[in-house]
Amino acid sequence: MESVRHLAAHLCLDLVAVCLLTFAVYYPRHRRRDLVPAYLALNVALFTVVAALAATGGNGGLTLGFGLFGVLSIIRLRSDAVQHEEVAYYFTTLVLGLVCGLPQLSLPMAATLGGILLLVVYCADHPRLLARSRRTLVTLDTVHADPAALRADLARRLGEPLDWTVMEVDYVRDLTVVDVRYREPLPGTVPLAADNGQAERPYQGKPAWETV
Repeated sequence: MESVRHLAAHLCLDLVAVCLLTFAVYYPRHRRRDLVPAYLALNVALFTVVAALAATGGNGGLTLGFGLFGVLSIIRLRSDAVQHEEVAYYFTTLVLGLVCGLPQLSLPMAATLGGILLLVVYCADHPRLLARSRRTLVTLDTVHADPAALRADLARRLGEPLDWTVMEVDYVRDLTVVDVRYREPLPGTVPLAADNGQAERPYQGKPAWETV
């Protein structure tokens, strides 16, 4: 009976933690309903497997549980593509199920570790953290031989380029595909294609930048 109470307490802790992660942090920020049941089902399934293996297999079951965690992670990364921040939520969901499912951990320790995970994800994915930093894949209708000209073109279209990688150059169609990290202009301003490509001026009409 005591073991059942212990398991129920850990299960309640796991459900509270994954619901906070899913409904209080993830969904209000990313609004992808299709991933909500995936997070919940994956978490509870891993909790169930880890708890069962730990109860029946001892240390061998615990080792198998860690192996299962790795296998599930690989399967997730090889399936339908998701954003990198959503991959972070997947890993956090897995770890919460693993930590809360270990009966060897006391309830306060599991709660502390789960709280640390939730706090880190909440802060790392906060909308105000590096709010103006963006990444996009741009297709330019020209080929720039001069890196300075490419930088000025990106600055005119997007904002201040922080870093970029030329992914493809097509001389036949006169196209350049660039993976760009840039700083979004402040509200009410548009990029100004100055010599250094970094100046900004007040907004006075139609924006002079766009993603091609």
